[in-house]
Amino acid sequence: MQGMQSLIRLPGKRLLSHMARRPDLLCGAIALICAFIIAIRFTCSRAKDVIMPTKPPVNFFPSMSPVVDLYRGQWDYAEVIRRDSEITLFFLYAPWCGQSIAAREEVEAVASKLADQVLFVAVNCWWNQGKCRKQKQLFYFPVIYLYHRSFGPIEYKGPMVAAYIEKFVRRVMMPLLYIPSRTRLLDFISHYEPGVLGYFEFNASPQPPGYLTFFISALHSLKKDYIGTVRFGVITDKRIAKEISLTDPGSVYLHRNLNTSLVYPHELMNFTAPNICAWALEHRETFLQWLRPHGGKSLLFNNELKKGSALVLFIPFNPLLENQPLLADITEVVLKYNNCNTSEVADYILQHLRHADPPPSKAFSSDSVTQIRTHLKYLCCNTVLFPHWHSISRTHNVCELCINQTLGVKPSSVKVPQCNFFEIEAALNSYLREQAFTHVITHTVECSNFLTFYSPFNHYTACCRTVNRDLISSTILERLSLQTLDFSFSSNGKTHKEVLVPHIEESRSVDDNINLNITNIMGLRCRTNKTLNLYLIDSNLFWNFAVRLGASEYAQIKEFAVIVNLKEETHYILDEKQKLLKNTIETFIQNFSMPYSPIRRHLVGSPTNHQLDERLILEVTTATFPNILASTKDVVLIYYAPWCGFCAALNHIFIRLARLLPENDFTVARVNVARNDLPWEFMVDYLPTILFFPHRRKDKSVKFPEDLEITVPNLLRFILQYSTLPSVADPSDPEMKHRPKEGPTEHGQVLHLESEIQRLRAEIVALRQAQDTLAVRISEAQKDEHKLKIEKQTLEENNRALLLHKNHLQALYEYQTKQLGEIAEKLEELADASETLLTENALLKLLVTSMEETLRNNKPEHNDR
Repeated sequence: MQGMQSLIRLPGKRLLSHMARRPDLLCGAIALICAFIIAIRFTCSRAKDVIMPTKPPVNFFPSMSPVVDLYRGQWDYAEVIRRDSEITLFFLYAPWCGQSIAAREEVEAVASKLADQVLFVAVNCWWNQGKCRKQKQLFYFPVIYLYHRSFGPIEYKGPMVAAYIEKFVRRVMMPLLYIPSRTRLLDFISHYEPGVLGYFEFNASPQPPGYLTFFISALHSLKKDYIGTVRFGVITDKRIAKEISLTDPGSVYLHRNLNTSLVYPHELMNFTAPNICAWALEHRETFLQWLRPHGGKSLLFNNELKKGSALVLFIPFNPLLENQPLLADITEVVLKYNNCNTSEVADYILQHLRHADPPPSKAFSSDSVTQIRTHLKYLCCNTVLFPHWHSISRTHNVCELCINQTLGVKPSSVKVPQCNFFEIEAALNSYLREQAFTHVITHTVECSNFLTFYSPFNHYTACCRTVNRDLISSTILERLSLQTLDFSFSSNGKTHKEVLVPHIEESRSVDDNINLNITNIMGLRCRTNKTLNLYLIDSNLFWNFAVRLGASEYAQIKEFAVIVNLKEETHYILDEKQKLLKNTIETFIQNFSMPYSPIRRHLVGSPTNHQLDERLILEVTTATFPNILASTKDVVLIYYAPWCGFCAALNHIFIRLARLLPENDFTVARVNVARNDLPWEFMVDYLPTILFFPHRRKDKSVKFPEDLEITVPNLLRFILQYSTLPSVADPSDPEMKHRPKEGPTEHGQVLHLESEIQRLRAEIVALRQAQDTLAVRISEAQKDEHKLKIEKQTLEENNRALLLHKNHLQALYEYQTKQLGEIAEKLEELADASETLLTENALLKLLVTSMEETLRNNKPEHNDR
């Protein structure tokens, strides 16, 4: 460095001549300059962002896996290989996605079973250079698509479990079930899922008209409803088709156990696959619904509970098993519960579920269908009591208003719809406008038949009699005898003979052999105001919901039944000691439906930890809350939740309060209402909330005012205001023994005054203690404040010193930068001069060499001379 500095100080000409004489010095200077430039460039390059190239993708599935893994996102190749397969499953994944990694084993397990029938292809849709990423705009992973030849894609949105995925794949492989016999037909229609049946004759043609459309409609239903709650079947035997009153090939039948079973109306809707699918999904009967929430925070469960009281059954479910006895028992219970009109179709289904098949002549033959229609055509009636027509009259008119629904003009209906009470109301209004039945007391019954104004094919009947109003109760009892009487009336020139049916709310059936009371579940849904919606949840997947409702987290058999009433914020659970059977479920529903239900509300609570009693603030659970009410101390109860930020911010205040209050007289406790249910009268609307329970007056609990700030002084004033007051003087006081006896009145006044004095003394002592404690706290706070001020001043001085140092460094940096620029310019000049000197040096060397040769050549000549 000293040599370089000396070179820099030399004048230009002397520097060039000196470097010409010392070429080694010139080479060293050039090398030093190059190293300096490289160091500067390296230092500047570190300030730039370093961008690492993306790592190339690797195989997501093992090399020996039956799944074709296109880990480079070759979507074009996936489309090519799909054309050669009947059924194809695409598993679109992202390598970093945890759900994709978890679903990888499930998909591989399904592929190991069905690889010979289904092509399984996994595509990496996250690789930025792959065509899948460029063509598919996916917002979540993984995504499963299924293709059936030219139909698709059918997206699967169910649980990422091997059994559910396999069931869905098998539904796509065989969207239609073949119904070869009457037993198979009963199994199909008695399933908990609604069924759609198509009748096609394959004798005349290998592919009858409409069959392909019906086949594609089944695939459409899987595309619309990924759970697959509608099953599609096909009948090829004409005799089996007659069992459900299908006679024309190409007919499509939607079976419903309780509502009207329908035939697809060809004359009203085009026979296309989307129309058939939409028609089936719109008119399907879902009296038993599966709930499959997406994740642990899904709103699906909450949205269903908003519809009303719900019976939720958690059962271990295997979708691949055909025979599931528990599910068959639940289906039987639900069918009986919803069977309000004692439908014969439902009776046949119930007999089949009990493994007691009815004889063929009474099941679903054409004659039985006619009998079912005739049975269901029995009128839905309502008993109406008209007031007496004049104040001096003591007679009332009792009329039986019945709706007769004759739907012969609707070929899409297989059986007559159930009674609609809006039609009863319309019939009553029409009758009041047209008739005035004001006869005197008579035992005759007069019947009339009228067409309704809203339909030329429906009519209603009115059978009335006049009774004394003092005998109304006995008359109502005599209605039972009217049910066996036949009445003849004319309707449009025809004579009808029908049997009266009582009002449905009176819980009586046409069949006198069935006793419909509160102890019978048959049709109980229509005989109580506590109706239930029934849901099923797979306990193997969603047992955490059951645990939150009160089930055991470590139950060996994951079966659980609970009734939830979201409106009243109550739920009732079936004792886990009772096995989930048909009889226990029926009893559970019946007990809930009673006006004065014997079942009690269940309160969910955290497990009790006995070590919590040693803490400064007592932790209260649902099980230990009664101890608060039975405590011999004044109790301050704080309501909180882990997600409540205000509660956490006020913890230091509650701790200070617990330290100030004497432990012998007060208990400070808290309860986590997010994990512990309390009785209604002790629930709160917001958090944090503070309740005070005085000793011996726990029923007179007081809430801390909402508009008052939660501070230690305010809490102390609130507690002392409502704390327990001694009612009598302590007889053990030694001063009481030496006082003279007084009269009853004076003695009572003295006791009262002494109790007041003791109370005031106790308050003064407590306030003095609180004052002393607060004074100590205030002094400590002042000391802390003084320390903080000193630290603040120190920090400000350090900040000013740092600013000065920063300015000094900035100036030094600018100066050094300027010097480096000047040095760089001089070095460039030196480099140019060095090149010139090197050229001149080379020429000088040539001249010197030539001169030396000339001298050597001339020297011998000189010697010769």
